[in-house]
Amino acid sequence: MIAILSDIHSNLSALQAALSDAVERGCTRFISLGDVAGYHAQTGECIDLLMAHNAINIMGNHDSYLVHGSFCPRSSIVSSIIKYQMSIITTEQKTWLSQSLPSYREGGNYFLHGGPDDLQDQYLYTISEQIIPNGVVNLFAGHTHVQSLVRFSQKRFCNPGSVGQPRDGDCRAAYAILKEEEITLYRVPYDIDRTADAMKLAGFSAMHYENLYVGAQIGGRVDQIKIEIGE
Repeated sequence: MIAILSDIHSNLSALQAALSDAVERGCTRFISLGDVAGYHAQTGECIDLLMAHNAINIMGNHDSYLVHGSFCPRSSIVSSIIKYQMSIITTEQKTWLSQSLPSYREGGNYFLHGGPDDLQDQYLYTISEQIIPNGVVNLFAGHTHVQSLVRFSQKRFCNPGSVGQPRDGDCRAAYAILKEEEITLYRVPYDIDRTADAMKLAGFSAMHYENLYVGAQIGGRVDQIKIEIGE
């Protein structure tokens, strides 16, 4: 059984809850669809926990910002947090993150962060069977922070949702399990106050974490996906 995690975003409390739940359900393998970094204050601790679980990590856009010392072109808030994380991550942790894969294939399963056209930064808000590449049975992608499982005639699309910053109106940590041919979505409550306290200790304002209590983006927007069914 494989636990599929995504968009952890330095939220240690949420990651601990998701991993504990997955292990209790029998998972022995762990794949992260990227964005271990970004948004919250405990990047290094999250990396250490994934390393301890021998997790495969796909390179997310926030991971890339941190590894390459660059900043987000869309958000000064994201860039300020990445700058902070650059100051706290260790060489070993950065090395592990830098070795993240661009994508990962295993049989008919294709794992990536964004989408097939841009592995790191394609937002799949509209889901159709046509976005799933030839030869792929199950496409697993993160980045939107919206948990979803869409079944087409012969293929499936799964976004396990965000562990560390859900944006679909449900504040619980989200992840998925792949058991042979079965995909199941899960939600796990976690101690959001712990994450908020870590942000406060790091010097960040309530704006950076109050969204966690309602399952939204910073600023309060709740997202959803659209499903297109072909003829």
